Amino acid sequence: MAITSANQLELLQTAEAVAREKMIDPGLVVEAMEESLARAAKSRYGAEMDIRVSIDRKTGKATFTRVRTVVEEEELENYQAEFTIDQAKQYLAEPKVGDMYVEEVPPVEMGRIAAQSAKQVILQRVREAERDRQFEEFKDRAGSIINGVVKREEYGNVVVDVGTGEAILRRNEKIGRESYRPNDRIRCYIKDVRREPRGPQIFLSRTAPEFMAALFKMEVPEIYDGIIEIKAVARDPGSRAKIAVISYDNSIDPVGACVGMRGSRVQAVVNELQGEKIDIIPWNEDQPTFLVNALQPAEVTKVVLDEEAERIEVVVPEEQLSLAIGRRGQNVRLASQLTGLDIDIMTEEEESARRQKEFEVRTQLFMDALDLDEFFAQLLVSEGFTNLEEVAYVELDELLVIDGVDGDTAKELQTRARENLEAQAKAALDNARALGVEDSLVDFEGLTPQMIEALAKDDVKTLEDFATCADWELAGGWTTSDGERVKDDGILEPFDMSLEEAQNLVMTARILLGWVDPADLETEEKEEDEDAALQDGEEQTSEVGA
Repeated sequence: MAITSANQLELLQTAEAVAREKMIDPGLVVEAMEESLARAAKSRYGAEMDIRVSIDRKTGKATFTRVRTVVEEEELENYQAEFTIDQAKQYLAEPKVGDMYVEEVPPVEMGRIAAQSAKQVILQRVREAERDRQFEEFKDRAGSIINGVVKREEYGNVVVDVGTGEAILRRNEKIGRESYRPNDRIRCYIKDVRREPRGPQIFLSRTAPEFMAALFKMEVPEIYDGIIEIKAVARDPGSRAKIAVISYDNSIDPVGACVGMRGSRVQAVVNELQGEKIDIIPWNEDQPTFLVNALQPAEVTKVVLDEEAERIEVVVPEEQLSLAIGRRGQNVRLASQLTGLDIDIMTEEEESARRQKEFEVRTQLFMDALDLDEFFAQLLVSEGFTNLEEVAYVELDELLVIDGVDGDTAKELQTRARENLEAQAKAALDNARALGVEDSLVDFEGLTPQMIEALAKDDVKTLEDFATCADWELAGGWTTSDGERVKDDGILEPFDMSLEEAQNLVMTARILLGWVDPADLETEEKEEDEDAALQDGEEQTSEVGA
């Protein structure tokens, strides 16, 4: 087929028809046609030639041109598409590097192979345009709910028609007992939209906690308006869930608003989630109080929070233990997800036994270290003393409140405690030196003899060794592995060293060794403060704008 003999308007009509069908810009289809015609021309005139085709957007006329670019003589490689300044002088008046000489060439006859190749180019460009349009349409919809129609199921994954494309609901994102047939309507949460070589991939979910939050936002106007906020969601998809809410209007009960009249609002969400039971819990800034709410319907007797370890101990009556834990640990697991804390549940009897054991251990410590009888040692423990340091350096008045303790007895107790501590320190230091600890570490301010001994046992024997330690190696910490929090024991953790204290000690050691310039630290701190102030200012500006 010769382009010259074809109806020139037919190109534009074809482009518009394809664009309407695929819902893309007609200009993209025309560009694809230009590229395909250029390829056909290159197969006729030579692949090394720079042949370009331009289709008039009004008349549909296709113009074929050959382009040659002026380059430096030493850079000349393609003699068909490039030429030097001297060679260009016969075509251009004052040629310079980068100039192009364009001349029109006759249209080509498109044979069967060329036509097939042109068709493939156009289809490829159209597919790319479709993918770009689909990605642009859905990239900003991640985090929202979408309705679709089930097309088919492949190896447990459900392919969903979402109007202008397809999305996939993976097997692990389905609620356990759900099954779908073609043409079933389905409501999902758009979890992620990715641009991939095979086209944009839209990943859906029905198990994500955000799906439940979005459903409540649809059903509860107060959440949509921002009067009530969903602070946290924890789900065991298809079985049970807990959702924490807070109201910014004292006249509105957040739990009641989410439940609705006769449970109508929460029931709509439950029906969408295949009967998943939902506990709606009032949010509280006080973590122990919030946890007590999160463990409902179980009753809690006492809560002990360890903020540094992000762990919490909960004491419940014996008859409430199974209710607090829940079937297969479901209740305590969801409460843990909701609060972000590791929860240890024990009965009142177990807690009492543990406290009794601690009492006995501390009593024995005072009996051995201070040479006291059992009754006197028990008095110290009963008054809240837990270690020798507290006895040795506490104000005398705090010892005098103990029954039977006068001024002389209190001084004697402190003298014995200090002598014992000094003996322990000397023994620890002697042991550390025997292990090879150098004076640079012994003389370093901030470490006790017992700490130095513990470091020596872990092969940290010089100030240089200490300076290479990470803060968590000294103070310990927690890491998450396979979704579970794992404890990392620190060398100095038994001495109640915090991460901040470990950071300061390590940095001091590095400064003493000359590894770090204090001026650099001051500059970094100043920049961090400026960044923090700038960020606060931006947040305040956005709040005012909102």
